[in-house]
Amino acid sequence: MQKNLAQTTLSSLFLYHYYEASVGPFRTLSDLSQEDAEKISARLRQENKTFAAQRKADYLTTRRELEQQLRRLFLEKGGMPQRLVPQYMIVGECPWLQGWYRDGRAVKIAIDAFHPLSISFTYGDSFPAMRYQDGRPYRGQVYTLSEILEIIKQYDFPQNWNADGKKGPERYIEAQIWDEVSLLEKSPTLL
Repeated sequence: MQKNLAQTTLSSLFLYHYYEASVGPFRTLSDLSQEDAEKISARLRQENKTFAAQRKADYLTTRRELEQQLRRLFLEKGGMPQRLVPQYMIVGECPWLQGWYRDGRAVKIAIDAFHPLSISFTYGDSFPAMRYQDGRPYRGQVYTLSEILEIIKQYDFPQNWNADGKKGPERYIEAQIWDEVSLLEKSPTLL
């Protein structure tokens, strides 16, 4: 469970990045060419040993379109992304995500280690957050750091009210990191 909402401040929040131990943290298909990324995705689907194996064949095309949309919306809000595509982290712990991997590990970084104009958020994973049309007010929205703090106060952390996923697709708050500085230079804690 996350902190009491009244205690949710910038200095009390941590970002988590979950990854496969044998691959290492902060490796993203989006940094690869389409061809190389497709090869890896096809191999993961064929091996069928991780959560990523369940992704559809058009996943990368859709992901690249969503990443362009996320970047555009963040720029419209005054964001200053340095990267063309983000690295992904989660606001608060989410044990469900660690279960996506055969040997899942995590990196934990204080949210205030990032410049506010280099980080955006979606309430939930960006795929459903940007694509589902169910009338929830946080759909189709990209939030700044100050805005996500207000959203947390209003809706709580999805990990608290939807840990099992039975109440919708939002199971965590996704952070998109647009900073070119290596995330491993931000004093992470390896878990």
